[in-house]
Amino acid sequence: MATSRRFLRPFLFTSAAAITGGGALYYVYRPIRVPGSDPASVPPPRYTDDGRFNPPRFPLVKTRYEQIADLKRSSGLQSADDMVKGTAEGVLGGLAGDNQKGLVDGQRKSAKDETYDLLVIGGGATGAGIALDAATRGLKVAMVEREDFASGTSSKSTKLVHGGVRYLEKAVWDLDYNQYKLVKEALRERKYFLDTAPHLSNWLPIMIPVQKWWQAPYFWAGTKFYDFLAGAEGIESSYFLTKSRALDAFPMLKKENLFGALVYYDGAHNDSRMNVSIAMTAALYGATVVNHIEVTSLEKDANGKLIGARVKDRVQEKNGEKAQEFSIKARGIINATGPFTDAVRKMDEPGVPEIVAPSSGVHVILPGYYSPSKMGLIDPKTSDGRVIFFLPWQGNTIAGTTDAPTAISQNPIAGEEEINWILSEIQAYLAPDLNVRRGDVLAAWSGIRPLVKDPHSKNTESLVRNHLITVSDSGLLTCAGGKWTTYRQMAEEAVDEAIQRYKLTASPLLNVPRVSGSEMIDDAAPLDGKCQTHQVRLVGAHGFSNTLFINLIQHFGLESIVAKHLTESYGDRAWTVAALSAPTEQRYPVRGLKISALYPFIDGEIRYGVRHEYAQTAVDVLARRTRLAFLNAQAALEALPTVIDVMTEELGWSKKRQEKEWKDTVQFLASMGLAKSKLQVTRKDVESGKAGEYDEHERKLYSRHDRPADTMESDSKFASGEKPIVSTDSPVNK
Repeated sequence: MATSRRFLRPFLFTSAAAITGGGALYYVYRPIRVPGSDPASVPPPRYTDDGRFNPPRFPLVKTRYEQIADLKRSSGLQSADDMVKGTAEGVLGGLAGDNQKGLVDGQRKSAKDETYDLLVIGGGATGAGIALDAATRGLKVAMVEREDFASGTSSKSTKLVHGGVRYLEKAVWDLDYNQYKLVKEALRERKYFLDTAPHLSNWLPIMIPVQKWWQAPYFWAGTKFYDFLAGAEGIESSYFLTKSRALDAFPMLKKENLFGALVYYDGAHNDSRMNVSIAMTAALYGATVVNHIEVTSLEKDANGKLIGARVKDRVQEKNGEKAQEFSIKARGIINATGPFTDAVRKMDEPGVPEIVAPSSGVHVILPGYYSPSKMGLIDPKTSDGRVIFFLPWQGNTIAGTTDAPTAISQNPIAGEEEINWILSEIQAYLAPDLNVRRGDVLAAWSGIRPLVKDPHSKNTESLVRNHLITVSDSGLLTCAGGKWTTYRQMAEEAVDEAIQRYKLTASPLLNVPRVSGSEMIDDAAPLDGKCQTHQVRLVGAHGFSNTLFINLIQHFGLESIVAKHLTESYGDRAWTVAALSAPTEQRYPVRGLKISALYPFIDGEIRYGVRHEYAQTAVDVLARRTRLAFLNAQAALEALPTVIDVMTEELGWSKKRQEKEWKDTVQFLASMGLAKSKLQVTRKDVESGKAGEYDEHERKLYSRHDRPADTMESDSKFASGEKPIVSTDSPVNK
């Protein structure tokens, strides 16, 4: 017996160690599914044996004018027959009338009651998310936006989809369960981002530099806990890099006092394109979504309950016409206007206390050579205790952000003090031979975070860490706060509350269009009346894969960088964008005229934005359909003539409207960091190249006019003919 125990105990210990070690090895080296690496759900089209090519045929959204007609019909201003007649007469957008009539007939409810179940005010991430959630639950929903989709905070984020390592640190040290829940929720939503829009989001490794040896176990424990919380929603595990490995991965880092680095994974995305895609997906599922529609007042019944809103079309005003106000009738109204939340709340109750505490977050864009293309960096402790990110984005480098109280405005301007603070913090981490100059800043902007205070809290000054949903006595449901990563969860909770408050009935969605453009995917399968937005793929996701750009190159003859950009911005809709691009009349590339020589944005994106994404102004295209204004304000100015010309072809702009677009866009670019010396330039200045001329500050940044030489004349400290070996004030020369 004793002998058997002597042999059995080592065997059990050895087996346990082997199982534990094997489990750990499997966890580290387990097969993982990288978003976008799977074959597309809908394979790309191919040539048939007889040489024919059948391009994808995607369902069309209603035109903006048809959407406005639907809004008017809710108050009985326009009949369904008139709307269909307007389509047949050829409303702008070039969509087939018969197809659109069938889509309208299949998606709308009986014409006997055109009142909307929900009217959502605000077309940012939250508003668009609410519209998509409600539409996929079978509710009749409208969403209106005063400016453009993502025109506010939703286009001015840090471009991260993250749980927040800093929130996790606070949760642990402060024993704050609410912070913990926020991180856990965000990590779950991060995975939904990558599943429903793999073309617009991706995983990004982020480095935490370690400068003291004792920081290594601290950061290691934090990142491992972050991995643990992500669980099945995670992808790669965090890992430690020695000093040499860290410098190899991020060569720009300062070597002095560098012990090593921790690397963890988070998500990144193209925020405004994500926002536009959510809105367009909602439109395909039957929602009425319209930008540039301003709510001027709210309407109430005799009992003081909200029954609708008065609105006007601001595009009419831009065209020099008088905007006719009309009513939109709805059983419930949701306020999702971000920083402008209190303005809408005061339409409902003029004396209501404000709940938004606006905070300015400034970001700057630097050239791409300041960071590796596939690795970001976070400084968890800046000089004043804040956190700063340094990330690759769209071929450039984004750095930010600040956090300071601010006044609310539509297009706030980044202050010089905030820009210089960011640059100084960056310089502290980069090698001393890298001089981060103010002249390297290609764009800079300020986004307003709508931090909120709970009006029902005893301490009215305390900010809500997550989002807030509240309902006024008249029935205005306000959804505010939160962050980009949790927009879907916020929308789900808002719609749940709306269904309960307004006594609405969700139902399975019938006659759903094939968003994928193929019979291979049944998009209606999970739409049973419950929230399914965690698995509703956005426009462009179905046919996307990491190799789709190769198919575009082979069929359209696009430049490689352009093809890759199109697939990562439009997914499978890149087929349509490429088809809308003009031929170059060159051997290669065959199609796709760049609107800026420095970036992969092409003319087809302008046409696609107008026809399929409701772009109505040059700013809509430069800032939110493409991202040129965010990447390089000067390049956006130089591309402006092309954008205006193409949009004039599409929308029939008058000369006066073109001049207004020029003025409005240059004014907007001022909020993107365009130099003050460029704010008075004319179109003629740009087309003649005068707008590209440099001021005295820019002149000193580069050796512009020297002839080729071993040493540039402008680099020499000595006058022409002076001997550099002997100084002029040397005793020898006296």
